[in-house]
Amino acid sequence: MKNLINEFKNFAIKGNMIDMAIGIIIGTAFNNVVNTLVKKIVMPPLSLMTSNVTLANKKWILREERMGVEEVAIGYGELLEVLIDFGIIAMTIFLVMKGINKFRDKAEDPKDVEVQTPKDIELLASMERLMKEQNTLLKSLKE
Repeated sequence: MKNLINEFKNFAIKGNMIDMAIGIIIGTAFNNVVNTLVKKIVMPPLSLMTSNVTLANKKWILREERMGVEEVAIGYGELLEVLIDFGIIAMTIFLVMKGINKFRDKAEDPKDVEVQTPKDIELLASMERLMKEQNTLLKSLKE
């Protein structure tokens, strides 16, 4: 039982659960930003281009409403809005990850003296250099 408690402490405190919680919180906030961007920035010009028609209201009517019988329609406009939302979210995430990867690559570059290299990257770079030296030495001994 004590081992289980220690494992849970390690899981919760060492970052897995905390990282996940932070990701969910940031994701929720990011979702609000993207929704506002789509609904208030992107959709109004699209609505203007379609004669002030809101895309969500666009539909193909298969059966009109008559004498208490409900209308049957395919709501393609809402699908278009969701696809536009998805495209904007995907592009935004792509651009954010591209920026993060640029900084990560710079931080992991052992030759970059501007950013302090993490110890594990420094160790791997050192091992790589030693292996290259060892291979060069072995090749020269074989010849």
